[in-house]
Amino acid sequence: MAKLGPGAVVGGLTLAALAVVGLLAFQANGAASRAVAAAPSASSSAAGAPSSAAPSASAQPSAPPLPGESGAGLRVVYSLKERQVWLVDPKKPVPVLASFKVTPGAVQPSLGAYTVYSRSAASDGTDGRKVEHVVRFAQQSGTVFGFSALVDESAQPTAAPDPKSKPGGIRSSRPDAQLLWDFAPNGTRVVVVA
Repeated sequence: MAKLGPGAVVGGLTLAALAVVGLLAFQANGAASRAVAAAPSASSSAAGAPSSAAPSASAQPSAPPLPGESGAGLRVVYSLKERQVWLVDPKKPVPVLASFKVTPGAVQPSLGAYTVYSRSAASDGTDGRKVEHVVRFAQQSGTVFGFSALVDESAQPTAAPDPKSKPGGIRSSRPDAQLLWDFAPNGTRVVVVA
């Protein structure tokens, strides 16, 4: 059996410690995002009347109100025109838990109600860039539609995008993608409105 020198042991322990610190930092970041989203908005009245939208982790001060035709029940609402997402839980004192801007892909989904059918913690986007917190809800004419965030906005694509692909990825900030990921497991309704 080969003997390990003191340098190899110290190096291995250092790498293990760095991995643990990185994991704890990642978990703390997600917990902070969820805590910000769960905090009541400053615009809520003292009587506890719900506001039309609570700020998300990106602290959007003037979010448009939840569209009236967005359905009922627990749901994610995505407005094509507003490029806005609302996370709605009618059982909460303030039903709109978060609202944030998104950047749509080259192709938009049709109006209607869908269901989250697939999720990936990390993946490659159709544009060849690394994405995380991928929440897929529709497939239409070969295009997959889902919400995600770029892991590194400054990074170049790891591979050339497929020229035949029609990107349907709907991108948000990393904190907002974390909120949506935590809110929308498989089976969650997604309502796409004009």
